[in-house]
Amino acid sequence: MSYTGKAIRLERIMDRRTRRTIIVPMDHGMGMGPIKGLVDMSETVDRVAEGGANAVLGHVGLPLYGHRRYGKDIGLIMHLSASTSLSPDPDRKVLITPVEDAIRMGADAVSVHINIGAETESDMLLALGATASKCRMWGMPLLAMMYPRGKKITSESSAENIKIATRAAAEAGADMVKTTYTGDIDSFREVTRGCPVPVVVAGGPRMDTPAQILEMVSQSIEAGGAGVAIGRNVFQADDPARMVRALSLVVHHGHDVEEAMRVLWSEKD
Repeated sequence: MSYTGKAIRLERIMDRRTRRTIIVPMDHGMGMGPIKGLVDMSETVDRVAEGGANAVLGHVGLPLYGHRRYGKDIGLIMHLSASTSLSPDPDRKVLITPVEDAIRMGADAVSVHINIGAETESDMLLALGATASKCRMWGMPLLAMMYPRGKKITSESSAENIKIATRAAAEAGADMVKTTYTGDIDSFREVTRGCPVPVVVAGGPRMDTPAQILEMVSQSIEAGGAGVAIGRNVFQADDPARMVRALSLVVHHGHDVEEAMRVLWSEKD
């Protein structure tokens, strides 16, 4: 990392030893309203910090600050782009917060959401490039959430589509990419090998069991992934702190799914 500020801040959102991360996005309220797990944001941040998450991610207007005056510290990623579910085109993400505001709020990184293949892809790529330029100027790490979505996209988890989306983020100057898991180790390994910056997997819609989540995470790590950015499958879990601890066993400590599940359930007894 050639930018000292970026290097310092990246250490606040990634484990220094493993060079991997557990991020809990909590930006869903912008598009979906106060859904379960995001009504009391302070409590949710406390729970995932207690579990050992490396960072939380959210918008500027919420009490989502990692550097609190109490409890366990946790990294803060400020999300800069948005749309709502009521929009005529929810796939069109626009910048609503400047990088400078994130700096003033003490954020350790910023993030933007880009839908590759959407009708407004060109506008979103322009926003990505402009944000990356500002991040280089200020030494601020940039996480790009990259998803293949649009009329030409027949599969949002296709390895070929994901490879284009992740590489586009790196080419534009992102320091880390969040994207969809392709479904198997071999195809996701193609994604991580083709992207010169760390790739973390998204959690997607709420899964049926913790074992499903942990299996996906384990496979992504084996394929060269740099960790996870999982929202609903963490903050809507019965015990978010325990879910994060189970993820940490897989992401940071090399445990298999059975070992993580054993610890998960033993703590529940």
